[in-house]
Amino acid sequence: MAKRSSLSIRIVEGKNLPAKDINGSSDPYCIVKVDNEPIIRTATVWKTLCPFWGEEYQVHLPPTFHAVAFYVMDEDALSRDDVIGKVCLTKDALAAHPKGFSGWAHLTEVDPDEEVQGEIHLRLELVPGARAGRLRCSVLEARDLAPKDRNGASDPFVRVRYNGRTQETSVVKKSCYPRWNETFEFELEEGAPEALCVEAWDWDLVSRNDFLGKVVVNVQSLRAAQQEEGWFQLQPDLSKRQREAANLGSLQLEVRLRDETVLPSSCYQPLVQLLCREVTLGTQGPAQLIPLIEEMTSTECRQEVATNLLKLFLGQGLAKGFLDLLFQLELSRTTEANTLFRSNSLATKSMESFLKVAGMRYLHSILGPIIDRVFEEKKYVELDPSKVEVKDVGCSGLHRPQTEAEVLQQSAQTLRAHLGALLSALCRSVQACPAVVRATFRQLFLRVRERFPGAQHENVPFIAVTSFLCLRFVSPAIMAPKLFHLRERHADARTSRTLLLLAKAIQNVGNMDTPASRAKEAWMEPLQPTVRQGVAQLKDFITKLVDIQEKEELDLQRALSLQMPPVKEGPLFIHRTKGKGPLMSSSFKKLHFSLTTEALSFAKTPGSKCVNELNQWLSALRKVSINNTGLLGSYHPGVFRGDKWSCCHQKDRTGLGCDKTRSRVTLQEWNDPLDHDLEAQLIYRHLLGMEAALREKHRELRAGTGAGFTLTGPGEAPEDALAQLLQVLRDLREAHRHSPASSPPSEPSCLLELQT
Repeated sequence: MAKRSSLSIRIVEGKNLPAKDINGSSDPYCIVKVDNEPIIRTATVWKTLCPFWGEEYQVHLPPTFHAVAFYVMDEDALSRDDVIGKVCLTKDALAAHPKGFSGWAHLTEVDPDEEVQGEIHLRLELVPGARAGRLRCSVLEARDLAPKDRNGASDPFVRVRYNGRTQETSVVKKSCYPRWNETFEFELEEGAPEALCVEAWDWDLVSRNDFLGKVVVNVQSLRAAQQEEGWFQLQPDLSKRQREAANLGSLQLEVRLRDETVLPSSCYQPLVQLLCREVTLGTQGPAQLIPLIEEMTSTECRQEVATNLLKLFLGQGLAKGFLDLLFQLELSRTTEANTLFRSNSLATKSMESFLKVAGMRYLHSILGPIIDRVFEEKKYVELDPSKVEVKDVGCSGLHRPQTEAEVLQQSAQTLRAHLGALLSALCRSVQACPAVVRATFRQLFLRVRERFPGAQHENVPFIAVTSFLCLRFVSPAIMAPKLFHLRERHADARTSRTLLLLAKAIQNVGNMDTPASRAKEAWMEPLQPTVRQGVAQLKDFITKLVDIQEKEELDLQRALSLQMPPVKEGPLFIHRTKGKGPLMSSSFKKLHFSLTTEALSFAKTPGSKCVNELNQWLSALRKVSINNTGLLGSYHPGVFRGDKWSCCHQKDRTGLGCDKTRSRVTLQEWNDPLDHDLEAQLIYRHLLGMEAALREKHRELRAGTGAGFTLTGPGEAPEDALAQLLQVLRDLREAHRHSPASSPPSEPSCLLELQT
């Protein structure tokens, strides 16, 4: 069993930020750090004091983390980015909100004395002496200190203070991983203070020394052990804490901490088998647990539950069957064809998650080139006459500004070109579509055609497919390409309008150009010829898409299973300098890497275009290394240049690393390997929350049938599925109760008390 901690983070927006640029505005973005390790960088929103991001992240991290901090920065092209302010949420503060923190938080000033990171290695001992003895403090080394100098490092030294006396180590130049191995002694006297203060500083020749952090040790706790040695987290200096600044603006956040104890796989087998049997039996099953779960799940939790169920069945090879069951349930309660799959039901939410998990790479291959072209052209596009602003367009000739009619004509021409290119790419992509996606759409198409037969409902099966493919997958990706990892940055106002109009056009095509969709916005009429042509193209595409037999599906899945999909790919820079020269741009060679679960390979030219973010690469490497039994406990974050490591100045090239390997903080992506036990635990946690309602439902069903059933012992099997589910929940609750990880973890045997 294992303890799993995760953070659900949504960075919504900011308001009333201070202006950092001379034009009276700012270019804000956010950096998210977990215990001073940067893990997330949002897009930059240009020229605004009220930015909107709307970015969501899922972070897996060790249960021992202390805090998560959100820094709002102002991007500058020519100088270092400005820090606007920060919001810090400690683990205890997040644990106090089981349903998560949601709301506005005031930005506070970033105090350099509070921005500390890293650890220091100390050995403390009491040495007998003539009087009360002596206190011996050995300052051995430090790691991951904050870089305070422009060269990306620091010149650290340590100041040790006790009972009015101060002693200092030597200065280690240009290192965030210094080694001192220096020892200091202090006389212990009656009535002397019990606090030993060890401070790390960055030495500066001209300006004032920079504070790097401190450790305060209670000497009284040392008397029983006489000697202690270990790594201590550097703490900020809170004695000079400033009051909250009222003029730095606010940040709207949604942050939820979840700690889960994941039991061994065997404990979840009864639950998984029970749910899988429901899907295997389909609508002919006796109990229908899936409808009960949907009925009792609140609207706020439905997306999360749908994703967990979808991933669970995907890992069992039953995703298509699960979705088919949801399709049948939705169709059974739908009377009007025009309301089909329009609500936020379990079926629609599960299908959305399925397309993101199984079809994201397919979406990128279709939509990526079109989105790139829109961003690169940056044309002014507008079809609504009431919103045309000629002054934003420029001149059509040397001096004559464009007329409104010319703007509308050119805009329609641009949108027709983008829409035509998108439809053409979509129609050519039948074979590129994943087999499981095609097979699922085939089931949907057939179920809808069975439910709504006849010529008057000829388009309904096609609209059912496009309601997911176009309206809930392609169209949202067009409007927000950053959220679908199609672009690194959000679009500016002009590009956003072009994307919105293109998304509206693809929605009209997806709705099969119904009169209702045309009546909403009559000014979209210039696109009607392309929309009508697109409807015919889309129907032909769907006909080919759903024309897949079971044998072909299995063959395609088998072929894909032989290809290891990349976890991450993109350009990286490799250091190639030999000697002691400075690290210049010419010291690096650009190669394009591809990381799979089995290998890390590279080539001189890219196979495809991907975002190259440092934290994404680190996260991807950690994921594929999580089961590596030979994973090193430490490494060198620098390079071996000349005769020593640049990080810690060690001369032994094969010696132990100076920094510990961080293998636990990862960003969740749609292409992550499935964690079956974690998904089962999350489903159990959700079912446990509605156990009382399930028991009440079982009593109602039992009273209606006159059955006299009671829950059985651990070794006996109840008769109906709902009773079996209640029994499984009881057994899992008992397993958690007796698991070692369910009790609060015992603290390591350390007699030192840290004081701040």
